[in-house]
Amino acid sequence: MNPALYGLLSALTYGVGDFLAGLASRRDSPLRVVALTHPISAVIMLVLAVLMGQALPPVGDLLWGALAGAVGLFAVLAFYRALALGPMGAVSVGAGALSALVPVIFGVLGGEVLGLLGWLGALGVLLGTGLLSYDPSDRGTNARWQDNGVLIGVIAGLGFGFFFALLGQAQSPGVLWTLAAARFTSSAISLPLAAHLVGLRPHNPRLILSSAPGDTLGNLFYLLAVQGGGLAVGSLLSSLYPAFTTLLAVTVLREGLRAAQWVGVVLALVGAGLIAGR
Repeated sequence: MNPALYGLLSALTYGVGDFLAGLASRRDSPLRVVALTHPISAVIMLVLAVLMGQALPPVGDLLWGALAGAVGLFAVLAFYRALALGPMGAVSVGAGALSALVPVIFGVLGGEVLGLLGWLGALGVLLGTGLLSYDPSDRGTNARWQDNGVLIGVIAGLGFGFFFALLGQAQSPGVLWTLAAARFTSSAISLPLAAHLVGLRPHNPRLILSSAPGDTLGNLFYLLAVQGGGLAVGSLLSSLYPAFTTLLAVTVLREGLRAAQWVGVVLALVGAGLIAGR
């Protein structure tokens, strides 16, 4: 199959998965949603690693995956909370753009050259997330930041960025093993926490289960796109996933964005694309 098609399928499954996870988090605690879906994702990734014949990576890479899973857990919890508060489109775009920017910053600090398009992309991401997060109606009010879905999404995006930066430290080709280590770690943390704090009995089990495949399929299609067409193709097309979440939020939930936020959506998506394809 064409690597570009794999990249688009990655974006589609990521985007649909995020939308369904956001709906699930409006009916169940985000902690419960994660505790019930991450173990499924961990097992699927482990099975895929075996079926695809990926060699077991060094212990050091698995440890990087485990550390990324612990950091990524809190990013996912913040992200699902942000999606539950909404608007989903703005939350998804802002988080996705920042998750693409943070690893680039780490790379620049480590000596990588960003280039003109990369710097323009970084500027677009920053301007876009700023426009997405700004709400003039909050000025002079006692609105709490904990109730601002877009702002929490920005925090989640930073967390995702650190997650990808940590995963990037694993250099062996056994990507699915490393991702499985990340998901097993987040499962080991979230399951006992959820059992103690919110319980594991879901209000809407079908919706939670339907959101589970998005992350796994997104990672699988991303891997196939990268293996078939290179990192630039896979990253560039996969980074379009917030567009699908936004489209679903607008068409299914009839969510509306202010004109300035639509400008932010465009700037953030274009900026993420420039960074991914630099």
